[in-house]
Amino acid sequence: MTPGGVMLILLSVCSLLSGASWAATLSGLGESDTMLGPEQFRGVANFSTFLLDHSSGMLFLGARDAILAVDTNNLNLPPRTINWDVPEEKRKSCVAKGKTEVDCNNYIRLLEFLGDGRVYVCGTYAFDPHCAFLELSSFTLETTDDGAVKMETGKGKCPFEPSQHYTAVMAGGILYTAATSNFLGTLFDISRATGPEQERIRTERSINWLSDPEFVSSAFIEQSADSNPTGDDDKIYFFFTEVAKEYDLYTKVKVPRVARVCKSDVGGMKTLQRRWTTFLKAQLVCEDKASGQRYNILTDVFTTQHTPGDPSSTHFYGLFTSQWESEQLSAVCVFSLSDISKVMDGPFKELKKTCENWINPEPVPIPRPGQCLNSALRAEGFESSLKLPDKVLTFMRDHPLMENSVTAAPLLVRRGITYTKLAVTLTGSGEERRGAVLHLGTARGELHRVAVVGQNTTLLQEIPLFTAQEPVNNILLHKGQALVGTPLSLARVQAEGCALYPSCEVCARARGLGCVWSAKEEACRPTLAEPGPGDIVEDALRRCESGEGRCSPSTRELRVSVGLRLLLPCVQVSPRPCSWEHPPHRHTRQHHSDLEVTVTHDSLGTYICTCQEAGPGIRDPSPCRRAAYQLTLEDPSAGGAVATGGGRHVLAIYILCFIVGVLIGFFLLYFMTRRRGIGRQGHHLPDHSLSSEKGRDLLGSSATPQSPSSASLLSEGFPLTEKRNGTTTTTTTTTLLSNQGNGGHHGNSYSGNLIHSSNSNSSNGHGNAVYANSNCNTSSGGLKFSAEILAADLLDGRTGERERGRSEGGERELGEGDEEDEGLGDGLGDGMKGLEEELATFPMFKSSAPLAKCEESSI
Repeated sequence: MTPGGVMLILLSVCSLLSGASWAATLSGLGESDTMLGPEQFRGVANFSTFLLDHSSGMLFLGARDAILAVDTNNLNLPPRTINWDVPEEKRKSCVAKGKTEVDCNNYIRLLEFLGDGRVYVCGTYAFDPHCAFLELSSFTLETTDDGAVKMETGKGKCPFEPSQHYTAVMAGGILYTAATSNFLGTLFDISRATGPEQERIRTERSINWLSDPEFVSSAFIEQSADSNPTGDDDKIYFFFTEVAKEYDLYTKVKVPRVARVCKSDVGGMKTLQRRWTTFLKAQLVCEDKASGQRYNILTDVFTTQHTPGDPSSTHFYGLFTSQWESEQLSAVCVFSLSDISKVMDGPFKELKKTCENWINPEPVPIPRPGQCLNSALRAEGFESSLKLPDKVLTFMRDHPLMENSVTAAPLLVRRGITYTKLAVTLTGSGEERRGAVLHLGTARGELHRVAVVGQNTTLLQEIPLFTAQEPVNNILLHKGQALVGTPLSLARVQAEGCALYPSCEVCARARGLGCVWSAKEEACRPTLAEPGPGDIVEDALRRCESGEGRCSPSTRELRVSVGLRLLLPCVQVSPRPCSWEHPPHRHTRQHHSDLEVTVTHDSLGTYICTCQEAGPGIRDPSPCRRAAYQLTLEDPSAGGAVATGGGRHVLAIYILCFIVGVLIGFFLLYFMTRRRGIGRQGHHLPDHSLSSEKGRDLLGSSATPQSPSSASLLSEGFPLTEKRNGTTTTTTTTTLLSNQGNGGHHGNSYSGNLIHSSNSNSSNGHGNAVYANSNCNTSSGGLKFSAEILAADLLDGRTGERERGRSEGGERELGEGDEEDEGLGDGLGDGMKGLEEELATFPMFKSSAPLAKCEESSI
């Protein structure tokens, strides 16, 4: 058979496997759930902006060169489309300025209701932002007399580049934006972008005000007459991450911020003309005090009122990650509006013009700088910000940062998972508020649901929705449903109700939300009955047929062989620590809450994972057993029954990999033979050249590509930001492989082939899997690695296939992150010693880092 025929057969097999994965992924949707993909959208892609009309249920989507309207009440109807592209001459001019052809399109980044039957639409328009008006009645863009689209400048209203961080919110028909304001993307403004020309104001161009910010979200808090006896002005809040100027460190430290401006602010008379006189900002601190871990990069914010109709009950749920972690990490913290207001009313931060510590400034002029207008100020004659004294405005200009921080402890922490989008559903009402459900979109196209009741968080579901490279960039909640969007697709799934939880174990984990399992109906039903004393989830789990509780899982027996490397999972959603009890040997390594074990005769025995939990009404954590395993030596006559538990699909994959390896080896051998033959005829290089055999072993077969100055949507996959109803999300593009079944993947990812067993259990209430690496000897550049593989699916169907996809995606190797090394990997360290000596000969590895000088600050 010719090599071309073999490749054709391999492509056919891969197509069949991908088709099976697509069908399996769609099986995660319920009967009432619906999905729209690229076929239904007819080639329109790069959805980044969502706008929902809650009265009609019409969803407007901002895409590349198009605006779509989707009826969420009937997704079977074809979407309506408006094309708004860029003229060819303007596109060529954009390319001539150094931008990519993909970026020189019109990416719709703003959709906002104007309140007069129109929608304000803004797009990047080939790095020259423009805005237009969409007529809702006819679903057409307004045109001029000659038939062209009626447009106005979008500078300051919409970013220039499709991937730039951006947020905007409409307040009383006036648009407030936070975006870049120049072609190069080096100037940043928080501004009032529409309204009377004399009232269009922005931030001061000073690093004290904004220091290389990445805007995330914005919210308009409108005070009601009943809850505002002081006549305080309405406020607009902006959330972003910026480089902190108050820390004198070698590395640029990023900090999350919340900034506030007042709606009636029109700038100062002499000082701060056409600038905010009420701009104040404070640091958001999402920190687990027990471990000292701080999450300092804000990626999304969801705004909700805990008491509907009461603006003072507003809470902001923030999605965070960490600048200092090399692995995937996500955390959720919630901040109340009252806490933010207290910080804004507190002391200001100031720095002397030497390298000393920050101190509180004295004295603070009267009236208080940054204060919004209220009834008391108006009675004193300050009817407008134009009448504020210069000393107040000067102090405001030099002291925009507050001394205190808005602090919160994380509700949940997930390692190995990148959450990209957050929405929150509150259960119960008023004083009977039971808890909250966090709807979390992942970079791999999944939707996770997490219950938060009191001090405890419980993972309820991990639903794979999308395939391919589709990170979730939008989640809208509407009439008990969640509209989940990616740059290519849209899904509608049920978001509220106990009927979401199909099994007794999952329903039991939602007991704190008011759900109870009906054995007669074999369904999860809501209940008004108050839970009894004790651990309500534990008691509910014990009533299921398995007889297990959340803190008393059954021991899972694993038959293993000597030399295998296993990963024993122990899912802990809360930030509280976990510990393992195991036989006394030095062949284990803890990866956060999971445990890696190298099987020897001494390592056989019982492994128990115990995590800290908080009981009802008890703030002090108590131990809770989350997972238990028994490792026993496999019967030699079993013939590897555990390893073959994956079935014929696993065997087919191994055969396929073997064939591919043989073909690659054949082509490499043929290529090297031809290359050496050519080398003998001429073109001889000296031994010290980088093209010599020694140089190729060190540098590899390909050079590192240069990063473009402007990130292309084609190279990145999709726009990195989106804005929806006053919120913006930074979206991470990640290689995504589909998963079979309604399961998820575990937080950590390790290199190596993974297989899975058909055994499943839900003993600890979370989807888990045991993973291990395969036996594979590879010779490349003098390095050799050897390991074996064992994997078994546990608890809710976490599949090895998902872990294999992540491993192929090129994620981190074992040993990174927070690990407690107990002796594993000594051989690898010896094998790398030679490579370290080679690298040490290069001058770049010998020079020491220069020390930063102590500079004066103008803050």
